[in-house]
Amino acid sequence: MWLARVLLVAAGAITALFVARDAPNFQVIEGMVGIALIAAVVVALALLHRRR
Repeated sequence: MWLARVLLVAAGAITALFVARDAPNFQVIEGMVGIALIAAVVVALALLHRRR
């Protein structure tokens, strides 16, 4: 659970670099970045598991 929380906090920080926090679509973009980060972690773990 803490991994998901860390990834979502990182998604908020990354999104804030490109979109203003008061933009009407900030939460949508933050969600998309969060899903992309979670997917990247899952792919990385799958690739690491495949190597062994």
